[in-house]
Amino acid sequence: MKNWYFIIDIAKCENCNNCFLACKDEHVGNKWAGYAAPQPNHGHKWINVHSKERGSYPFIDVGYLPVPCMHCDAAPCIKAAKNNAIYKRPDGIVIIDPVKAAGQHTIVSSCPYNAIWWNAELNLPQKCTMCAHLLDDGWNKTRCVQACPTGALTMRQADDNEIQRIMHDEKLDVYLTVLKTRPHVLYKNLYRFTHCFIGGSVATTIDGKEECAEGAEVVVTDVTGKQIGSTMTDNYGDFKIDGLAENSGPYDITIKYQNHEAKTVKVNLIKSLNVGVIKV
Repeated sequence: MKNWYFIIDIAKCENCNNCFLACKDEHVGNKWAGYAAPQPNHGHKWINVHSKERGSYPFIDVGYLPVPCMHCDAAPCIKAAKNNAIYKRPDGIVIIDPVKAAGQHTIVSSCPYNAIWWNAELNLPQKCTMCAHLLDDGWNKTRCVQACPTGALTMRQADDNEIQRIMHDEKLDVYLTVLKTRPHVLYKNLYRFTHCFIGGSVATTIDGKEECAEGAEVVVTDVTGKQIGSTMTDNYGDFKIDGLAENSGPYDITIKYQNHEAKTVKVNLIKSLNVGVIKV
C-alpha cells in the first residue's frame, strides 16, 4: 500500500501561519470520532513553524521550518504508549487513540520533535493527524496543505521505492537524521535552516572610484584544496555560498575578476558569516 508523505519546501515558507490557522479551523471545537478529540483554543500548535535567522547585516536571511507530527515509521511515541494507544496505519499515518491515550502524559515527552501536546482539559495527548478523517473521506490533501499560499506544503502518496526516487530526484532531506525515526515528513532546501552560508561583496576601482565587481568568480575550498562551492557575483558585487556546516573550516575564499590578480581570504565558519567587502 502507498503511504502518505508531507513534502515541505523551506525556501517557499514565508511564516504566514495559514497552515496553523487551517489546522485550528479544522480541529478546534470539532470531535472527529476515532481520529481526534477537539483541539483546545490556545496552546497547541499541531504544525509549529520554527524560525532561524542567519548571517549579519547586510547579509541576513531567515529560514522557516514547519514541524507537524513526523508520522515516523520508528515512532518513539508508539513505544511509549500503553494499551496500543498510538498506532501506525497501513498508509503511514500515526494516530493517537483519543480514548485509550487518556491520562498518558508521558507520551508528550516521548516525541523528540516536540510535536505532541497535552490537552489539560481533556487529560489527553494530541497531535497532527494528517487530517486522516478527510483523507479517508476522499480528500487528496490536508487542510494545512490546502491553505498554503506559496506551495511550501505538498503531499505525496508513494511506496518505498517511489519515495526513495522522489527524495533523490527532488533533493529531499530528513530533519534530525540522527534520531533515526524514519519520518514521513520530508524537506526540500532544509539547509536554509540547518546549515550556514558565507556571503560578502567584491569591489574594484575604476577611474579612481570604487565600483561593484559584477561577474567575479568566487570559489571556496577547504584545507585540502577541495572545492566546497563556487558562484559568480551579481550586479551589486554580492556573493553567497550556502549549505556549509556550522563550526567548520578553515576555508579559503578565492576571488578572480577579469585581469586582476586573484585574491584569497581565509575564514573559519562558526555560523553564517558576512565577510564584508573584498577589494580586487
